[in-house]
Amino acid sequence: MAATEQAVPIGDLRPEHWPEIARIYADGIATGDATFETEVPSWERWHASHLAEHRFVALRDGAVVGWAAVSPVSDRCVYGGVVENSVYVDEQVRGLGVGRLLLERLIASTEQAGIWTIQTGVFPENEASLRLHERVGFEVVGRRKRLGKLHGVWRDVLLLERRSSVVE
Repeated sequence: MAATEQAVPIGDLRPEHWPEIARIYADGIATGDATFETEVPSWERWHASHLAEHRFVALRDGAVVGWAAVSPVSDRCVYGGVVENSVYVDEQVRGLGVGRLLLERLIASTEQAGIWTIQTGVFPENEASLRLHERVGFEVVGRRKRLGKLHGVWRDVLLLERRSSVVE
């Protein structure tokens, strides 16, 4: 493990982290390659849509430099073991292993809870996110062509998933 990774502890995401999380999220939105969202939701809306027991932050010198969380994909009981992840890393620490640390913690947490599949959608242009997810065991399972428009432009989305090898 690189020295930088060791200096970035992963902790539970708490409401008081929201301003820094929102800033990192806004930076991701501004790239045009992270999400279809065009503005950061309120804490209340974000909190209601993400599973509280699977939310994490990366901290560097006490400041949030990344976050990861999951949302249920459906409220139908058959999909109770399937979630969708989000992971965002501050521009200043990208490429230093922070995203990997966050995803590894998220995977451990979801597996402990009996979740067997984590999925995510990534724009094909977001090569760094694709590489990150593939490094922790996600694989591309499909391409959703022209899934939606962002700023008037149709965008494809690659569907990735990671099936647990420990949850049966």
